[in-house]
Amino acid sequence: MARYKIAIVGAGPAGYFSAQALQNSETEDLTFAIDLIERLPTPWGLVRSGVAPDHPKIKTVSKVFEKIASHPNFRLFGNVELGTDIQLADLTARYDAVIMCTGSNIGKKLGIPGEDLPGSISAADFVTWYNGHPDYVHVDVDLGIEAAVIIGAGNVAMDCGRILALNPAELDTTDTADHALAKLHSSHIRQVYITGRRGPEHAAFTAPELRDLPKLEHTDVFMDATAIEEALARATAEAIDGELEKDIRNNLEAMRVVAEAEKAGNDRSLTFRFLSAPKEILGDGKVEEILFGINEIRDGKVVDTGATYSIKCGLVITAIGYEALPIDGVSYVKGKIDNVEGRVLGTNIYTVGWAKRGPSGVIGTNKSDATDVVKLVVEDLTAPKVSSDITELLISGHPVVTQLTWEAINAAEVAAGEPLGKPRVKAVSREELLKLGNLLA
Repeated sequence: MARYKIAIVGAGPAGYFSAQALQNSETEDLTFAIDLIERLPTPWGLVRSGVAPDHPKIKTVSKVFEKIASHPNFRLFGNVELGTDIQLADLTARYDAVIMCTGSNIGKKLGIPGEDLPGSISAADFVTWYNGHPDYVHVDVDLGIEAAVIIGAGNVAMDCGRILALNPAELDTTDTADHALAKLHSSHIRQVYITGRRGPEHAAFTAPELRDLPKLEHTDVFMDATAIEEALARATAEAIDGELEKDIRNNLEAMRVVAEAEKAGNDRSLTFRFLSAPKEILGDGKVEEILFGINEIRDGKVVDTGATYSIKCGLVITAIGYEALPIDGVSYVKGKIDNVEGRVLGTNIYTVGWAKRGPSGVIGTNKSDATDVVKLVVEDLTAPKVSSDITELLISGHPVVTQLTWEAINAAEVAAGEPLGKPRVKAVSREELLKLGNLLA
């Protein structure tokens, strides 16, 4: 029987699904020892620090992760950072394969004047702030203003807009981080705008997210019904044989429902504006206004008309995509690891998830991605390496979050949430998390 050692770096969905694909590939003659390495004291990646707290059903995928972690060939090494506590070259020397599942966590820039003014932040920072990521607890989010603008037309932009526009009481029974919930309760924001530079037919929202919008009890949601009808006509005209792609058709139908939904006259509003290209963020020492160019669709292309409009606001959140944080020992191209279908050529390094393909797809996309890449890993295996593993690389006394440690942290957070009717109360500092895991006094 051949037993191979595989290191997976990054304990988000891509990491867990890679471990699952390896487990599913085992036979009587082929087994794996899997070490999942995570720089935070907590696993689950964006399921913990990215999924909006008012969408708890999406987080139930964590039950799948826990089942994967219960396999006897699986070990978790949390609170271990690649490039600081261990080096990539040391892993590639000791493991038969290293699968990089390090994601994309840097928000892309607009590249417009005024983007660096206080009050202009990335969705990458905002989302992790309200979700209690230890590295983003102290992000400065000014909610003492009346209007906020979100730049982007995908689900991340929608999450940001919805969190700002809903009544914070709707988050009281969620796992929103305490520091963020307190600030949201004192928020003065009543008008939120979500803007996209292209038409409604090009938006990257998903229909289920759109269908949830009319369910907001304390927030009126506005879309221009005429703009939706025009988008439908354009998309149909461009479609092969006049047959719209299913996702586009579902999105536009959901948008029409939003546009036609009766408004309750709430003082909180969420307004969608398409064909709006950000030109400049204006303000004296802080964000006060954002200038947009008005686009139109000509012959299937987005064209700047030369006309402009502006929105007075005190907060601008940019949600136009993510890039990967570079890691020594790996080449990056256009914000992702340089790879060919998951292989980092000339090495025993592979990659899965956003680090491989960029920030695209949903959580489940990582499952098929991992399955495909693990097939390549298995194809490339030669004689198993006779060497040690990560345990000899870690400095004595370094607090490592094992699966048992994480289960203790998880149980403590869940227990803290129970009397409050919450799924959990998140610990948001490394020190606090390690204390819950009994790794610090």
